[in-house]
Amino acid sequence: MGIKTGVTFWNLIFFMMVTCVRGFIYTCGGTLKGRNGTIESPGFPYGYQNGANCTWVIVAEEGNRIQIVFQSFAVEEDYDFLSLYDGHPHPANFRTRLTGFQIPPPVTSTGSVFSLRLTSDFAVSAHGFKIYYEELQSSSCGNPGVPPKGILYGTRFNVGDKIRYSCVTGYVLDGHPQLTCVTNAGNAAVWDFPVPICRAEDTCGDTLRGSSGIITSPNFPSEYYNSADCTWTILADPGDTISIIFTDFQTEEKYDYLEVEGSEPPTIWLSGMNVPSPIVSNKNWLRLHFVTDSNHRYKGFSAHYQGKLLALSLHKHGFHG
Repeated sequence: MGIKTGVTFWNLIFFMMVTCVRGFIYTCGGTLKGRNGTIESPGFPYGYQNGANCTWVIVAEEGNRIQIVFQSFAVEEDYDFLSLYDGHPHPANFRTRLTGFQIPPPVTSTGSVFSLRLTSDFAVSAHGFKIYYEELQSSSCGNPGVPPKGILYGTRFNVGDKIRYSCVTGYVLDGHPQLTCVTNAGNAAVWDFPVPICRAEDTCGDTLRGSSGIITSPNFPSEYYNSADCTWTILADPGDTISIIFTDFQTEEKYDYLEVEGSEPPTIWLSGMNVPSPIVSNKNWLRLHFVTDSNHRYKGFSAHYQGKLLALSLHKHGFHG
């Protein structure tokens, strides 16, 4: 009898603990329809709840797309996240995960559904975010946004419109200074080049054009510098793709990394001592961002990039990024 009573008692305690933990989960969100609107994290701007799990699904008219523009963004870095999905919130539609205190650039869906999911831990929170969303007609590319320290010239974003970028004094522009809204092979309105970035004049990086070339980390094949922050933008003609093949790769694992943007998945993080597989862009550009901390240094990396012909060859031989 005593054993049975003891088991029942601990079962009750376990049930109460599970119930209490579940009680901490704060859910919110919903399905949003209409030409435009705003989304705010719960409690904005005074701080969202701990243990939040909130999902918003934006649904546009069939044939239209959705653009979201961040007006404010502050979530606890590396612990709280806003995940974006190009469609319904399913792992197959995952696009990117945002964290920290820097306002992200605008994001445009490829279809008529776009989802956002906020998840927070049970400790520190932050102000949260405010987002403006709107439906884009098939003839609109949407406002591509302005990079930090950048200046945008142009207010029209429909097919055939052109816009230009420059940087404030002390910064240089990496990328294509002029963007044109064009129609792609899928009959969707898209910008022909990515939004350029503005980097400080004393930092490393470059804009690379041409059919092929080589990119290396600073000081390669000797050790790279501590606290490096380098960005290279590789540009090809609209409709072309770019492949990159690494011939050497040695970085401090988890602390020094190379971020590659413009492929599938949209962002690839590389770190450690293994030579990565070839990467093929899914657009006419690739952007490489190399970041190191203030501790250990290694040899770095060397990579060869080439235009459409090699990319097609890589696909033909079964190489994928």
